[in-house]
Amino acid sequence: MNALNRLLGSAALGLALGVTAMPALAATPDNMLVIANRIDDITTLDPAQSFEFAGADVIRNIYGKLVNFDPADLDAGFQPDLAESWTVSEDGRTITFTMREGVKFHSGNPVRAEDVAFSLKRAVLLNKTPSFIITQFGFTPENVDETIVVDGNTVSITTDKRYATSFVLNCLTATIGAIVDEKLVMEHEVDGDMGNAWLATNSAGSGPYSLASWKPKESVTLTANEDYYDGAPAMKRVIVRHVQESATQRLMLERGDIDVARDLNPSDVEGVRAAEGVEILEEMRGRLMYISANQKHPDLSKPQVRQALKYLIDYDGMENSFLKGAYVKHQNFLPKTYLGAVDENPFSLDLDKAKALLEEAGVDGMELTIGVREAQERLEIAQSLQNTFGQAGIKVNLEVGTGKQILGKYRARELDIYLGAWGPDYPDPQTNAGTFAYNPDNSDEANATGLLAWRNSWDTGGLTEKTAAAVVEGDTETRAKLYQEIQAEFRETSPFAIMFQKVEQVGIAENVEGLNLGGAITAAAYWDVTK
Repeated sequence: MNALNRLLGSAALGLALGVTAMPALAATPDNMLVIANRIDDITTLDPAQSFEFAGADVIRNIYGKLVNFDPADLDAGFQPDLAESWTVSEDGRTITFTMREGVKFHSGNPVRAEDVAFSLKRAVLLNKTPSFIITQFGFTPENVDETIVVDGNTVSITTDKRYATSFVLNCLTATIGAIVDEKLVMEHEVDGDMGNAWLATNSAGSGPYSLASWKPKESVTLTANEDYYDGAPAMKRVIVRHVQESATQRLMLERGDIDVARDLNPSDVEGVRAAEGVEILEEMRGRLMYISANQKHPDLSKPQVRQALKYLIDYDGMENSFLKGAYVKHQNFLPKTYLGAVDENPFSLDLDKAKALLEEAGVDGMELTIGVREAQERLEIAQSLQNTFGQAGIKVNLEVGTGKQILGKYRARELDIYLGAWGPDYPDPQTNAGTFAYNPDNSDEANATGLLAWRNSWDTGGLTEKTAAAVVEGDTETRAKLYQEIQAEFRETSPFAIMFQKVEQVGIAENVEGLNLGGAITAAAYWDVTK
């Protein structure tokens, strides 16, 4: 039995018989990275369709993109990848990419400008969930042949109007920007699906790894691309195992059965800190925890009440108790590290101020329902709100359900208050500004469920126009300032109380170096890992 089979067999046996029955392993092989993670959210590995956190990690390691992030220097922003350079037309609408010479797909086929055009057109034509990241630039099934054009070793994309070039390039680093092998994919086309069914469980990339196998709710196995243009990865195999329980992940890590544990709760994080041979890696991620108030409610629509709610949240108490480093206080819709991000956190628990604002609004007691998904940290936050709101005379009922149930009511504008998380869709400030502060049609008929402002029936009072101006601003410094100004107004006027930003706390074996989880702007990268 080889090392891989011994490893998988040991873990499977331990899970079947109970954690204490798992045979100990001194360490995983020196050229193999083994990760425990909750990966049951993966529904497909087709980059034109994938829209889940765990799937993004896999796809980032399989596929190259025109531009990408260097895991060793995320602060540098997008860098050349399959495109070695690009130019922008005088009117700002056309970006022409020159392809890197000599790069091959895992199949051995050369990476061509035609593959880029095919991949981007395919994303538009398939029109799957993440397609808006591309189609927001005016690409449609009817115009892609004219707006995405190949000329020799270059490919040009022409948008419907001038946008900030950084906005367009940032969007091309998203999962949907992955470049697939046209020849291989079309060999597996069925009934005009452009290889969609086949790519759900197979790969056609040029990245540092190829997909060896995906077993839903069990594991993903990646194999190193020895011909990767930037050098073969040191880890010849990467195995991501689905392990649901934090305690199981911690024990597997401490026994040496895995190298990385990605879903540790705060108590297990502290346990790992005290253990030998393992340590905690912390990275600020882009996910935000927030509450929002439905503006159809006659009292919640009053400006003073919106402000009062922000003074009825025990930000520091939660951060320093049950959240225990898993989240940090953050009261702005752009996560830290994003262009235009700010550090101002003006709100704190202040019962007297909140009561005065409620009195000014003519509100003497309310009964509200907060919708919350059945997840430990969210329930604990909801219970804290229930307590502090109650001290100001607001009775809170908690409506607890699955993510699907609670999100369904939120998107239908039926909840008084929603408590949940929001993660950026792509690494550009517009990804959050365009949903928290943008709502061009507040009518029920608009059904703009993708916009958080719309879900809360909030007419943004001028922020929609300011957000639209920021996204087309070509000067990066000016653009950042615009988003800062939008957030300042948003904090004071919106029905949203942004509370916390996620810090991922990952247990790793102390001999693992170079693991990057993607920070707040992208997904995990394995190709720089060494032991």
